[in-house]
Amino acid sequence: MLIAFKSKSSPEVLMYQEHAQRILDLLHKNPTRGVITAAEAAQALSVLEHEVAETRLHPENDVEHDVHAHEQEEGETKEHAASQRVGFSARAYPLLEMLRTAKAENEHIIWGI
Repeated sequence: MLIAFKSKSSPEVLMYQEHAQRILDLLHKNPTRGVITAAEAAQALSVLEHEVAETRLHPENDVEHDVHAHEQEEGETKEHAASQRVGFSARAYPLLEMLRTAKAENEHIIWGI
Protein backbone atom coordinates (compact mmCIF):
# COMPACT_ATOMS: atom_id res chain seq x y z
CA MET A 1 0.00 0.00 0.00
CA LEU A 2 1.22 3.50 -0.80
CA ILE A 3 1.21 6.40 1.61
CA ALA A 4 0.98 9.88 0.10
CA PHE A 5 2.51 12.56 2.32
CA LYS A 6 1.15 16.00 1.43
CA SER A 7 2.06 19.52 2.42
CA LYS A 8 1.33 22.93 0.96
CA SER A 9 5.05 23.66 1.14
CA SER A 10 6.35 20.78 -1.06
CA PRO A 11 5.48 18.26 -3.74
CA GLU A 12 3.76 15.07 -2.62
CA VAL A 13 6.00 12.25 -1.32
CA LEU A 14 4.89 8.68 -2.01
CA MET A 15 6.23 5.76 0.01
CA TYR A 16 5.31 2.13 0.35
CA GLN A 17 3.77 1.55 3.76
CA GLU A 18 6.44 -0.99 4.75
CA HIS A 19 9.13 1.64 4.11
CA ALA A 20 7.23 4.46 5.81
CA GLN A 21 6.37 2.27 8.81
CA ARG A 22 9.80 2.61 10.43
CA ILE A 23 9.68 6.39 10.05
CA LEU A 24 6.16 6.63 11.42
CA ASP A 25 7.00 4.28 14.30
CA LEU A 26 9.89 6.56 15.28
CA LEU A 27 7.48 9.52 15.23
CA HIS A 28 4.73 7.60 17.06
CA LYS A 29 2.34 8.15 14.16
CA ASN A 30 -0.35 5.95 12.62
CA PRO A 31 0.39 4.84 9.03
CA THR A 32 -3.28 4.89 8.03
CA ARG A 33 -3.98 8.56 8.65
CA GLY A 34 -2.13 11.31 10.39
CA VAL A 35 -0.54 14.71 10.59
CA ILE A 36 2.80 16.16 11.55
CA THR A 37 1.95 19.68 12.60
CA ALA A 38 4.24 22.61 11.93
CA ALA A 39 4.91 22.68 15.69
CA GLU A 40 5.97 19.00 15.64
CA ALA A 41 8.24 19.35 12.59
CA ALA A 42 11.38 20.36 14.51
CA GLN A 43 11.14 17.38 16.87
CA ALA A 44 10.32 15.01 14.00
CA LEU A 45 13.38 16.28 12.12
CA SER A 46 15.57 15.75 15.15
CA VAL A 47 14.35 12.18 15.65
CA LEU A 48 14.77 11.20 12.00
CA GLU A 49 18.15 12.89 11.59
CA HIS A 50 19.39 11.04 14.68
CA GLU A 51 18.19 7.71 13.23
CA VAL A 52 19.85 8.48 9.88
CA ALA A 53 23.12 9.25 11.68
CA GLU A 54 22.89 5.99 13.65
CA THR A 55 22.25 3.89 10.54
CA ARG A 56 25.22 5.51 8.80
CA LEU A 57 27.44 4.71 11.79
CA HIS A 58 26.18 1.13 11.91
CA PRO A 59 25.10 0.13 8.38
CA GLU A 60 25.11 -3.56 9.31
CA ASN A 61 22.13 -2.89 11.61
CA ASP A 62 20.25 -1.05 8.87
CA VAL A 63 19.93 -4.12 6.66
CA GLU A 64 17.90 -6.09 9.18
CA HIS A 65 15.21 -3.40 9.05
CA ASP A 66 15.07 -3.38 5.24
CA VAL A 67 12.29 -5.77 4.20
CA HIS A 68 13.50 -5.56 0.61
CA ALA A 69 17.22 -5.98 1.30
CA HIS A 70 19.01 -7.03 -1.85
CA GLU A 71 20.35 -10.55 -1.50
CA GLN A 72 23.44 -11.67 -3.37
CA GLU A 73 22.42 -13.40 -6.58
CA GLU A 74 24.28 -16.11 -8.47
CA GLY A 75 27.30 -14.64 -10.27
CA GLU A 76 27.08 -11.36 -8.37
CA THR A 77 29.93 -10.09 -6.21
CA LYS A 78 29.35 -9.29 -2.55
CA GLU A 79 30.33 -5.68 -3.21
CA HIS A 80 27.73 -5.31 -5.97
CA ALA A 81 25.01 -6.91 -3.84
CA ALA A 82 25.83 -4.55 -0.97
CA SER A 83 25.75 -1.52 -3.28
CA GLN A 84 22.20 -2.43 -4.38
CA ARG A 85 20.76 -2.13 -0.89
CA VAL A 86 18.67 0.91 -0.14
CA GLY A 87 19.29 2.10 3.39
CA PHE A 88 17.13 4.03 5.80
CA SER A 89 18.81 7.36 5.03
CA ALA A 90 17.96 7.07 1.32
CA ARG A 91 14.37 6.02 2.04
CA ALA A 92 13.86 8.79 4.59
CA TYR A 93 15.48 11.58 2.51
CA PRO A 94 12.35 12.77 0.62
CA LEU A 95 10.32 13.01 3.82
CA LEU A 96 13.19 14.75 5.63
CA GLU A 97 13.28 17.37 2.88
CA MET A 98 9.51 17.78 3.14
CA LEU A 99 9.83 18.20 6.92
CA ARG A 100 12.53 20.83 6.53
CA THR A 101 10.41 22.82 4.09
CA ALA A 102 7.25 22.42 6.17
CA LYS A 103 9.11 23.64 9.26
CA ALA A 104 10.55 26.64 7.42
CA GLU A 105 7.17 27.59 5.93
CA ASN A 106 5.13 26.70 9.04
CA GLU A 107 3.01 24.10 7.23
CA HIS A 108 1.61 20.71 8.25
CA ILE A 109 2.27 17.33 6.63
CA ILE A 110 -0.75 15.07 6.28
CA TRP A 111 -1.41 11.56 4.92
CA GLY A 112 -4.34 9.21 4.56
CA ILE A 113 -6.84 11.98 3.91
